[in-house]
Amino acid sequence: MANEANKMWSGRFREPLNKAFEQWQRSFPFDWRLLPQEAAASKAHAKTIAAAGILTDAELQSILSGLDSLADDFVNARLNLKSDVPEDIHHFVELELKERIGTVALKLHTGRSRNEQIATDLRLYVRNAIDRAIVNLAAWAASLLSLAQSTGEHAMPSYTHLQRAEPVLVAHWLMAYFEMAMRDITRLQDARARMNFCPLGSGPIAGATLKLDRTIAAKELGFTAPTANSMDATSDRDFALEFAQTAATIGLHLSRFAEEITLHATAEFGFIELPEAFSTGSSAMPQKKNPDLTELVRGKSGRLLGAATTFATILKGLPLAYNKDMQETQEATFEVAETLDGMLPLLAPFTVALQFRFDRMENAATHGYLNAMAAATYLVYKGVPFRTAHEKVGNAVRFALDTNRELNDLNVEELKQFGEEFGSDFHDAITLKATLDCHDVIGGTAIQQVKESLASAQKRLEELKRQMEIKHALG
Repeated sequence: MANEANKMWSGRFREPLNKAFEQWQRSFPFDWRLLPQEAAASKAHAKTIAAAGILTDAELQSILSGLDSLADDFVNARLNLKSDVPEDIHHFVELELKERIGTVALKLHTGRSRNEQIATDLRLYVRNAIDRAIVNLAAWAASLLSLAQSTGEHAMPSYTHLQRAEPVLVAHWLMAYFEMAMRDITRLQDARARMNFCPLGSGPIAGATLKLDRTIAAKELGFTAPTANSMDATSDRDFALEFAQTAATIGLHLSRFAEEITLHATAEFGFIELPEAFSTGSSAMPQKKNPDLTELVRGKSGRLLGAATTFATILKGLPLAYNKDMQETQEATFEVAETLDGMLPLLAPFTVALQFRFDRMENAATHGYLNAMAAATYLVYKGVPFRTAHEKVGNAVRFALDTNRELNDLNVEELKQFGEEFGSDFHDAITLKATLDCHDVIGGTAIQQVKESLASAQKRLEELKRQMEIKHALG
């Protein structure tokens, strides 16, 4: 039992652990990532138990200094984090701290449990990951807005069912993704607010056995307040599940963007020139320029979806409170954070580097009867019921198809066979500009509406940046 004596729970047991099981059940091979959070939470707990009279001032300072040195060594990569000794990050910190400051380190675990420690560490980790994701999504939103502002009044076809539908401004298309990014930011902000409560002082399940002032740790760690229920606090992984689910939604949005860029960069579309800095070639075909970034974004989104599913599957059948199954949620949490950390920072520079072939886009926007809806609207203003107008324009489109022409090419006499309402002003009503401008509603692609949308988006982004600056200033 000599080796077992170093375990944090060894007093109860007579028999040594099965060696294969002992190695298999350890979480340190992945939860070493939580060392900064474990050090921060341990400092907050040390101050809490010092206030309760468990530590002297000298002992408190020794523990705080030891934890600071541990955290510094982690940041500077001076720790042997691949050691086979510790069970988990909590055990590792206890062993390391004892090596640095002596047996006073053993007082640190007074009044707390690993159940509340991991719940706190993971909240801190997810909170930091959310903050980074918000910064990176805001940068992507800014790049989308900047690119949209640079496209002026250039148009492109929009699609339903992957068939050309109506012309829209290129800026309008880009701003659809801006809206997705901004919604994702609010999802992250909401999730952060819900999770920002401190589990320290919850004990293993029923609360600490010492009379601790839980607000001390909560304030030290920047939490809104202590958690309200100890059983919930030690078993709650909603915050990590919500983070994974929000990340999955972000991944879906990024994948849609990536898919459109990939399609639009093909020779068949020819709308976009891919930036070489984010593309690679073929080892066999010299002419190739492959959309590696967008294809990888599509692939990485699958990891995020998988992690969210993993979370739900693990948590769905767990009774209160802590269960060892929850250890399996940690790797999914790390994968979500690291996938976002790898992917999101690339989006802004990639987006800014995109180059549009406006001539190809506008040619596509003016062919294929994309002004048919505007033509029907023209008839509506002439007093024709929309269903009737729809049928009359449909007949005109069929006639134009049979004669290999666009609606613009049909003369008034030809059009009148489909309705006497067609007049000399018809062709002015179905030009590209008129077709765009007939969508003159809030959120529409009319030129003035898009200008106002861009101005509004700029203000929203500036307000978001102001909020982020204030938050950073407050720590």
